[in-house]
Amino acid sequence: MSTVTTTPNNTVALKDSNRLGRLKAETWRLGMWRKEFAVIRDRRIYADFFSASYQQNNLGRLQHLESLGLDLANKSVLELGAGVGDHSLFYLYRNCRLIAVEGRPKLAKKLSERLGIDVRVIDLDREPEKIESCGESEYVHCYGLLYHLSNPARFLSAVSRVGACLLLETCVSFGNEARLNRCREAIAVPSQALHGEGCRPTREWIFSQLKLHYEYVYATRTQPRHPEFPIDWSNSEADGTLKRAVFVASHTPMTNSNLLTALPMKQIRW
Repeated sequence: MSTVTTTPNNTVALKDSNRLGRLKAETWRLGMWRKEFAVIRDRRIYADFFSASYQQNNLGRLQHLESLGLDLANKSVLELGAGVGDHSLFYLYRNCRLIAVEGRPKLAKKLSERLGIDVRVIDLDREPEKIESCGESEYVHCYGLLYHLSNPARFLSAVSRVGACLLLETCVSFGNEARLNRCREAIAVPSQALHGEGCRPTREWIFSQLKLHYEYVYATRTQPRHPEFPIDWSNSEADGTLKRAVFVASHTPMTNSNLLTALPMKQIRW
């Protein structure tokens, strides 16, 4: 029977090997824990954005935008309040040169990683003038942002200086008067107001503000196929649901049968 003799050097090597094995195992477990944490974190970030109701709203809005017949391919576009990039894809599919702006750094980081696009972090509520650093664009896309701002008038003034044409969709209130209707929102929810204060302006308020900065302001003849977009504005009974409308403002005239120069009391589904 042979005898295995362990020298001091072999003992040290064996201990080092065991330490290395344990270190690798701990590193692997730490990596898995970080991945699990990232998944949980992303679920919290994306939960609201990826909900069925939110995605159905996106579908209705983007289908309607396509139906307007605007020349949106191969354009320079500044997207404000980009969130997780659901609307960014609309322009990337059309080979547009896109710069996205988001107020929450975590969302901006995830959007940049997700789509590999230029994403700027700007507080559009308190420092909207900083969008001028993005340069001028042919189109400014602003869907689902205006009603999350506490000072939308200041925001619209800044936007008018960086884009030839503004595509605007927002929550609104019924009423024929120009009223801003401030409201509170949940800061902790990534899809809500960055600083907890938003608004639900009337269509008249939006139209009058846009006319201060653009020579040509339009409402759309049609509304998206979604229950949050009314087609009869004479019915002002509040039912607790959000109400939305779409506007287009331009520094040059636009000839398009889908655009109206006055606010309609009745619209149709596209």
